[in-house]
Amino acid sequence: MKIRFPKLYLQVFIGIVLGILVGFFFPHFAPKLKPLGDNFIRLIRMLLAPVIFATVTVGIARMGDIKAVGRIGVKALVYFEFVSGFALVIGLVVVNIVRPGAGMNINPATIDPSTVAVYTAAAQHRSALDFILNIIPSSAVGSLVEGNILQIILVSVLFGIALSRLGGKKDRVIEVLDGVLQALFGMVRIVMYVAPLAAFGSMAFIVGEYGFGTLRQFGSLMACVYLTSLVFIVCVLGSIAWLCRFSLWRFVRYIKDEVLIAFGTCSTEAVMPQMMEKLERLGCEQSLVGMVLPAGYSFNADGSSIYLTMAAIFIAQATNTHLTLRDQLVVLAVLLLTSKGSAGVAGSGFVTLAATLASMDKIPVAGVVLLLGADSFLNQARAVTNLIGNGVATIAIARWEGTFDSAKADAELAGAATPVGVQEPVEE
Repeated sequence: MKIRFPKLYLQVFIGIVLGILVGFFFPHFAPKLKPLGDNFIRLIRMLLAPVIFATVTVGIARMGDIKAVGRIGVKALVYFEFVSGFALVIGLVVVNIVRPGAGMNINPATIDPSTVAVYTAAAQHRSALDFILNIIPSSAVGSLVEGNILQIILVSVLFGIALSRLGGKKDRVIEVLDGVLQALFGMVRIVMYVAPLAAFGSMAFIVGEYGFGTLRQFGSLMACVYLTSLVFIVCVLGSIAWLCRFSLWRFVRYIKDEVLIAFGTCSTEAVMPQMMEKLERLGCEQSLVGMVLPAGYSFNADGSSIYLTMAAIFIAQATNTHLTLRDQLVVLAVLLLTSKGSAGVAGSGFVTLAATLASMDKIPVAGVVLLLGADSFLNQARAVTNLIGNGVATIAIARWEGTFDSAKADAELAGAATPVGVQEPVEE
């Protein structure tokens, strides 16, 4: 007898709904389910370093064009800075129009800064020099152990370039690495069996820990972030997709499993390996995917950019801190720098926000406390926007490079190939 399970995205959706119900009806028990989501993300993170290393190394070694590697890197950075900067501007405009913090009349002197001391302390070490130095690992193996994405990319690029110069000897190494990569993707598919359980645990924790009262209290800010993210996806990313001659709607449907998992777990890292595999199947060159997508997690966090500008101005509005146009432009300029390089850092949103506020000494840094309750709910909008934004960025840069296989993409988006995920029937 064959038992047909629902497709992965339906399983994850069911997990999210059940998690919300458990969090609502059993608020004291629900937070205990948090390890379900945390352990799933740890399983994925366990595989991230070798997947990125093997993908980038194999791609560059096969490509053999060192100039192309540099060209792709430059194009990616130009794209990231432009689009994430656009996201910052959109967030700044909307938060000034809607003014979600107006009327809260919070006295900064009554805020206990010790609640966010861990984030403000970390913010003191977020200088531009520290960020640049952190890209270089203390050892090649150490970068793989620590899981720093930018360090892994650097080591992988250097190894791939060196491998491409070995001549005929490189074929055996590439064959081995490619076999390891396929095995790693197989491990990812196995881990994905527990994705619905992870979404269930994460949602139960968020709703049980913070409750729907938080939604009412910070409803205006949350509505701003979610609606602005939606507008950004439809208008900005939709325009980029149109210029690159592919349908954004069909692309989002293509990665619906990953979108729901990112929403349920509040993490884009949880779906990076699947996104890399899907983008390759969509017609993007392997080496380009390996470089652009992981780098985008640090340099192209569109959803985080929207959130950060809104959060900074929200705190100013809530504490009745008057900001001139010049002050707000300074916030924007600082965020263009501080919003980079935070992928994979726990509480990175708070650290980045605290670093930004501290650098201009205008908005009270202790005001970050006001966002503690709503942050988990806002994380979901950030994660989904970041995910879709980096997927579109990879395709756009592949099109810019002239290496995007449109025919292959059309076939994939039309559903010609078997989707990645847990979808096969299980025999009993």
